[in-house]
Amino acid sequence: MARPRLGAMRVWLLILVLAVLPFKAVAQDRAVALYAPPALVDTGLLDYALPRFKLKTQVRVNLVEAPEAAQVVLGEAGTPLFQGGGQVWAMQVTDQTEWTDRFADWLGGEIGLTTVLSYAPDGAPLFTAPEVAEAEAAAPVMDGDPALGLTVARVKCTRCHRVEPGGGVVGIGSTPSFSVLRSLPDWQDRFAAFYALNPHPAFTQVEDITPPFDIARPSPIVPIEMTLDEVDAVLAYVAAMQAADLGAPLAHQ
Repeated sequence: MARPRLGAMRVWLLILVLAVLPFKAVAQDRAVALYAPPALVDTGLLDYALPRFKLKTQVRVNLVEAPEAAQVVLGEAGTPLFQGGGQVWAMQVTDQTEWTDRFADWLGGEIGLTTVLSYAPDGAPLFTAPEVAEAEAAAPVMDGDPALGLTVARVKCTRCHRVEPGGGVVGIGSTPSFSVLRSLPDWQDRFAAFYALNPHPAFTQVEDITPPFDIARPSPIVPIEMTLDEVDAVLAYVAAMQAADLGAPLAHQ
């Protein structure tokens, strides 16, 4: 009678071991290998921050000695996180897993940044948020011919506009000159699509762009007909023009 009972106990033990093993493997895999340069490690920041991440997520972060052995690398390259010690510290995820994604989201998010900024071992924070440099606006690239643009403007635009700074054919006094228009922040949009801005649609035709005039509403003046190449040429001409100095903006009290 003892043998069957012993056999049954062994079966139950085997079932228990097989049931526990997957959970143990999952617990062992719930980890992230992190590399950080000694200069950052020596500040004590990671000793302060990583336990807080583990407490929140139950994911362990292990420091490794070489970037090649890491899944996440802190250093100069990658997504900027914070700055201190004379540099901006950034993060690169070199092995994307569920746990590295969770760590990257935490460290790169608001909670992680708040944790880093709150680290003040001597009463003064060691780190600040990274300064984000403003991207310089790229200068517009003009493919048109400025010389052709001046010729087109003289022939087709001087009915209303003064097209040359300081001289040339004078247009209507109440209509802004090209140099005044050039001083406006949206001058490029204005010239690139002038034919769609009033009053131009009533008398302007751009080949393959604007629809024909309504028979019931013909142009009130001799129509201005242009090609897209001519529009690009005028745009290039205006781009090279010196903008008019309109003085300082009005101050409101």
